[in-house]
Amino acid sequence: MIVGGCDIGSATGKAVVMKDGQVVSFSITPSAVKPDVTARKAMDEALQKAGLSKLEDLDYVVGTGYGRLKVDFANENISEITCHARGAQWLLPTVRTVVDIGGQDCKVMSVTEKGKVLEFVMNDKCAAGTGKFYEAMARTLHISLEQLSTLGLDARKPAVISSQCSVFAESEVITLINEDVDLADIIAGLNNSVAGRLSGMVGRVGLVEDVVLTGGCAKNETLAKALEQRLKVKIKKLPMDPQIAGAVGAAVIAAEKVAQKAQVDSVAAKSHS
Repeated sequence: MIVGGCDIGSATGKAVVMKDGQVVSFSITPSAVKPDVTARKAMDEALQKAGLSKLEDLDYVVGTGYGRLKVDFANENISEITCHARGAQWLLPTVRTVVDIGGQDCKVMSVTEKGKVLEFVMNDKCAAGTGKFYEAMARTLHISLEQLSTLGLDARKPAVISSQCSVFAESEVITLINEDVDLADIIAGLNNSVAGRLSGMVGRVGLVEDVVLTGGCAKNETLAKALEQRLKVKIKKLPMDPQIAGAVGAAVIAAEKVAQKAQVDSVAAKSHS
């Protein structure tokens, strides 16, 4: 059985190829202007890495993410909330709280031992704390996203960023730069501000360990540390790239669909014999 999962976000497209219950390849590609183009590119790259030549080699494909309706080769599309929960739980069976920090929104999900979503909250009205927010801050500070992830770990006196609005937060950062505040302290302050927002969302669904981060911003080490301090728990790391959790969940669901169909076909065959 070979299946695929394709997660089309605002910043990147992710695709996973799963064979007999194991991830054999994945790809992460910057989003194109059109989601369908991103989906094709991401899946083509994953297929190539898996040694497959065409989409028809896949038994079933599930699309997810904000652009899931444009994954025209998918057999069906499923919400990213469901897929991130399933993907995170498949990657780490002990997970019970999933914090997804994507390019344009943040989500917190409470999940069961089978990866079913019990409750979730979503921030999709403001860019603060999302990938777009971090990209803007990196430009303002004239550093890379990788530096924004790690330099804050060296902070000695984290700055206070009081605004929850990305536009006003950027103004605060410019003021701090002009006041010659240490770069590491500014970065730590930014991540502390985002961690405060995320911890409030976690509180709304109820904190249950184990906690994991998914999405591209899950790679931000300073943010992970700040959130650990806020929640007073150790955030567990997923055994694979946290950015592909949604695509993994989509592939897991695709595999289940194939297995269910095989079971139905088997029962039908027996009833006719």
